[in-house]
Amino acid sequence: MSAPIFDHEKLKAYQEALRFIGWITPIIDRLPGRVAAKDQLDRASTSIALNLAEGNGKRSHPDRCRFFDIARGSGVECAACLDVLRVKQLVSDDEVTIGKSILIEVVSMTAGLIARFGGAVHEDAANYLSNEEIEEKEKD
Repeated sequence: MSAPIFDHEKLKAYQEALRFIGWITPIIDRLPGRVAAKDQLDRASTSIALNLAEGNGKRSHPDRCRFFDIARGSGVECAACLDVLRVKQLVSDDEVTIGKSILIEVVSMTAGLIARFGGAVHEDAANYLSNEEIEEKEKD
């Protein structure tokens, strides 16, 4: 009997996010304890996978896009964390190149999901009253 598969597990972006987590975890584990980018990288890498999964489980397209956009942002954040760690000489140029090559795939595929399900996240337009309309309402 094969293991059950959730829909999000079929997403290539999700699979690549898991690959990044598997790749980055040993690097995170070797970093010194009090490095802010270490904790941020751990949280942001986890956020990619979790938001892809949660977004894929949403029924409405705007909800999906919102979670996919968070996942995309977390991918970009991971890339920035790698830059910070490189500047602090805590990771090598080669590690940054490998990590970013995975992240570019994740971010690109996630952007594709956002485009597929309706593009940018948006709110309904607000209906604002002019000062004159407010004064008229107050008279009533």
